Amino acid sequence: MFITPAYAQSAAGGGGDVFGILVPLLLIMPIWYFLLIRPQQKQRKAHLEKITNIRRGDQIVTGGGIVGKVTKIIDGDVEVEMEVSDGTKMRVVRAMIADVRSKGEPVKDKK
Repeated sequence: MFITPAYAQSAAGGGGDVFGILVPLLLIMPIWYFLLIRPQQKQRKAHLEKITNIRRGDQIVTGGGIVGKVTKIIDGDVEVEMEVSDGTKMRVVRAMIADVRSKGEPVKDKK
């Protein structure tokens, strides 16, 4: 009644081209993996390896930007005691260590 027959007949159907949608998505997935996901995994793995190999005498940087030298590993490798300046020691959770600046030789035990 309100719609003319010419407009009613020229209405397009709802069926689209499935390949026109799937092909770009399938091409984007490998690109996304190689440009974003894989480099992040490599970076995370390298950082974890650095953190697990910390020993006495290493110079480290915490997530807050504090630089110090490792003096002791505490609580079964969960915490690290670091010396910030002469006589000033801090306990830091190993997960909060951002970087290992230099590998030092282990400090000898004072017994």
